[in-house]
Amino acid sequence: MSTTNAGADDMPWVDGNALAGPLGEVFGTDLTMAEITCAGCRTTRPLAAMRVFDRAPGIVTRCPGCEDVVLRIVRTTSRVFVDLRGSLVLSMPAPTT
Repeated sequence: MSTTNAGADDMPWVDGNALAGPLGEVFGTDLTMAEITCAGCRTTRPLAAMRVFDRAPGIVTRCPGCEDVVLRIVRTTSRVFVDLRGSLVLSMPAPTT
């Protein structure tokens, strides 16, 4: 479940928890606890702390600090494109065996 930034229906973004479904489908795991480092301000935050704009054909994820785009997701009928050009590092816990 994602929440809007102020609980209002007209707010343009939701929190990074909205990425759980789309990224989970692609990577097969919940990445909302993964950390992402913004290329713009060099701040590292959990993916769940990002601002997600999901009211378009694709999903745009912005850093809440500097508002630079850190991640884009676009789905076509046959492919999913994940663009991480706005991030330096995406780190996640290693799977346990």
